[in-house]
Amino acid sequence: MRPPAQDGERDRYASMMAPPPHDAGRRPAALPASVAAHPPLLALLALALAVLVSLFIGLGTVPLFDVDEGAFSEATREMLARGDYVSTWLNGAPRFDKPILTYWLQAASVTLLGMDEFALRLPSALAATAWIAAIGVFARARFDGADGPGTGHAAAFIAATTAGVGVIGRGAIADALLNLFLALAMFDIMRYATDGRAAQRRRAYLWIGLGLLTKGPVALLVPGAASCLGFALQGRLAAWWRALRDPLGWAILLAVAAPWYLLEYARRGDAFLAGFFMRHNVERFMAPLQGHGGGILYYLPALLLVLLPWCGLLLATVPAMFRATLLALRRRMASDDAFLWSWFLFVFAFFSLAGTKLPHYLLYGVTPLFILMARARQALHPAWLVLAPPLLMLAAVAALPYALERLVPGIGNAYVREALGRGEVFDSAWRVLAGLLLGAALGFALWRGAALWLRLCATSLLCAGALGGLLLPAVGELQQRPVKEAAQLARREGWDVQRWRIDAPSFSVYRAAVTPSTPAPHPGQVILTRSDALQAPALAGAHILYRKGGIVLLRVRN
Repeated sequence: MRPPAQDGERDRYASMMAPPPHDAGRRPAALPASVAAHPPLLALLALALAVLVSLFIGLGTVPLFDVDEGAFSEATREMLARGDYVSTWLNGAPRFDKPILTYWLQAASVTLLGMDEFALRLPSALAATAWIAAIGVFARARFDGADGPGTGHAAAFIAATTAGVGVIGRGAIADALLNLFLALAMFDIMRYATDGRAAQRRRAYLWIGLGLLTKGPVALLVPGAASCLGFALQGRLAAWWRALRDPLGWAILLAVAAPWYLLEYARRGDAFLAGFFMRHNVERFMAPLQGHGGGILYYLPALLLVLLPWCGLLLATVPAMFRATLLALRRRMASDDAFLWSWFLFVFAFFSLAGTKLPHYLLYGVTPLFILMARARQALHPAWLVLAPPLLMLAAVAALPYALERLVPGIGNAYVREALGRGEVFDSAWRVLAGLLLGAALGFALWRGAALWLRLCATSLLCAGALGGLLLPAVGELQQRPVKEAAQLARREGWDVQRWRIDAPSFSVYRAAVTPSTPAPHPGQVILTRSDALQAPALAGAHILYRKGGIVLLRVRN
């Protein structure tokens, strides 16, 4: 049973989300009427279309991005080639970056479908789909009554069309799967906080265990710390402590995660502890790794980028959410609100303090924002603030080829200049489609006869199409098509290739062979490198075998 005060708190929260009285003269968002006018089937079809556009259309047409996608994919290829399903390797060297579950899923996918981009990315796309579905199911069950019909569908639609979710859901990496398990764990913790059922907290232990197999200690840290803060905001730390001491829950977690960790330690010993726990977890927090640093305010602009094209909705609803939160804090914050805010704020604060900063780390805490924005969507005003981000996003995509034409000639670095200077990527069809998407978005934005929420949904869907159908394919063609072509040439010719001054693990995937790094080129070697390395004396007189977009395949002079 829910605590008796919870429904009352929800009603007060919902009332705070309504536009303030001085806005009565403005055109209302009319959300409840617009949602009620459409049957649930229509909302489900819109959500299915959003998932299809954001995650699946063209999933296998873009070359693998380096370094992350290439590293995961090559480690999976070497897993299958070696027949080693416990330890991971990258170009013949031990890889300690991530635990094993993503590699297992990719290995299963490529075994069934073949070694290509679609099969390697399919586990992430399916995980992102399940993540979106979990958001919709949870928000519908918890908030559709208090916050108006369609809250679950709205939260899922926001998640499905957000740029951050679309990017990692299309990536052959571990983050979509981790976010699925974080969401499932936190949702079951929130259910347990109100219902008190042992099965709910033990399912949370199961999801945390799977998260530990996906990306490591962060899967325990986020739900553990966020739930502690959530219970503390309600004055119920004793309940959190009881849940933490559940022996059966810990048995479930250890049964899921411990076998692989023990097997990997038995094989690699202290190298596993130093490589995985110390370097890729402790050191990643203490100092920037691989140049991924940033100031304490790094995640403020990153949040707006990750939430595109919905960041205007977040900014428009922040005042109402702030007022509602203050009201809730005075009366001991309602269970769901406490956990949603604790979840986001812990992730934001923790990774702001961490030495290594990457935008997708923030995704570990944006799931509650999807729900909070959906609950607060009655406060959609002013229209210009809500609609400006999708319009600016589509305008930036449409302007990209023209901006590159002006900027690229002035770039000094040869590799960057050649990589960005392939104007054939932006052909007439690309430019026309970008213009049509921008024009359609402008049409929706100016269509005053439609509710603002529906206009925002339509423009956001167009943004998802532009991201997955135009922007990511163009970036992939610029950055990765030459790597793929060079690898395919080397594979056809049977060349034994080594890398010098370049980190491109996708080359090994497409070549279907390990490509080790060489400390220095030697006469007769076939070398993969970048065009900005051609001035090195060691490459003087080398025979160029392939050169495109800054990627060079050459034979060193004998």
